[in-house]
Amino acid sequence: MRRRGTLGFSAAVGALVLLAGAGPSLAAGFGIFEQGAKAMGMAGAFTAQADDPSLLFHNAGGLAFVNERAFAAGVTYIRSSKADFRGAAPFPGPSAHADQSGLSEFIPHGYFVQPINQTWKVGLGIDAPFGLTTEWDPNTFAGRYISTKAALRTVDVNPTIGWQVTPTFGIGLGAIGRFSDITLERRVPAVNPFTQRVVDVAKVKLESDFNNGYGWNVGLLHRVNESFSWGLSYRSKIKIDYTGDGRLTQVSTGNAQLDAVLRTRLPFDRNLPIETSIEFPDMASLGLAFALSPDLLLETDANWTGWSSFDRTLIHFSSSNAADRLPDSTIRSDWNDVYNYRAGLRWTVSQTAQWRFGFVYDQTPQPEEAVSPLLPDADRNGFTIGYGHTGTWKTDVALMYLDFKERKRAKTFPDESPFLGTYNTKAWLLGVTVGF
Repeated sequence: MRRRGTLGFSAAVGALVLLAGAGPSLAAGFGIFEQGAKAMGMAGAFTAQADDPSLLFHNAGGLAFVNERAFAAGVTYIRSSKADFRGAAPFPGPSAHADQSGLSEFIPHGYFVQPINQTWKVGLGIDAPFGLTTEWDPNTFAGRYISTKAALRTVDVNPTIGWQVTPTFGIGLGAIGRFSDITLERRVPAVNPFTQRVVDVAKVKLESDFNNGYGWNVGLLHRVNESFSWGLSYRSKIKIDYTGDGRLTQVSTGNAQLDAVLRTRLPFDRNLPIETSIEFPDMASLGLAFALSPDLLLETDANWTGWSSFDRTLIHFSSSNAADRLPDSTIRSDWNDVYNYRAGLRWTVSQTAQWRFGFVYDQTPQPEEAVSPLLPDADRNGFTIGYGHTGTWKTDVALMYLDFKERKRAKTFPDESPFLGTYNTKAWLLGVTVGF
């Protein structure tokens, strides 16, 4: 691939994307909300607590209350237990069935916080709040002309400053640098003029460079008294303009004459410059935490995500040389803004140990017409359990089960060909965070 732009800091941080991996879409859309095992144990209901270094993701206002240096790092392991497709008439028909390639991904996170004095605090977070991986058998899947693989990787670098305005009220403000790349793969069909049957004639692979965009976040945390606190967090939209290359590789049709004709008409085995862009959504969270007793705390959160910014994606072949271009294509999304709702219970069993439990209901932003092999999204329910131990090291673990509702597609955008059917997905997540 050709590399465009400057090296230096962007290249160094771009290397961190290799650690982030290509994440699945687990929060609705292609968000990944599971950043830090303590919060994950409470299903992400953490905005009004924000009392460990993962506050840099969940609510920067919690940084104002940091009174000692702390570092935390960990990983969320994500594995699908079911991800399949059953076709419907008229196309691809009820006999079509396919399983996605098994998902097995590690998504890392790392946070550092430190007080400057009683009033001012600083922190640095590195995490991967968005990601996507879908992969289907390129030889047998009926939807291979739509997608055989889609992968989106991101890593956020988030320096933040906190201000403890009063003993009970704090504000946090941060900058976000997002570094990302995209991979898209699919097959190309054509009608064999000798048999009048549709055959695969090529595979297309589009790969972007590591590109970047910038945004900001702000958070408020008010610890009203020992029985009640509330928090508010906002993370801005970030747009990334991607550049990269596409590559067209010939697939034998079994007819030497047809293959020879295609080689004269299609730009096989050359780098074809491409451009595209994604506007990642803004997010807001409101959390309320209630101390039910000295040992029990209940938090409820409502999270809003502005997914309407993700309406369509244009893939533009940008070469000035006509021989190095394919027709532009547009992926239509028309997503909607949505909410998710979280509840978490924290049970302190001793000075060194806590149990945590949680539930999340997450709405999909994806309309029925946009459901496809690229991303078959659905409403989902998540159930979590977690445990934390504090000693010389602080260790948190969490387990989440995500049950996606069955998602059917029975209608299509007016300007698109139908690809109808039903998708089913289940997944497990294991989070581990270690700090000191």
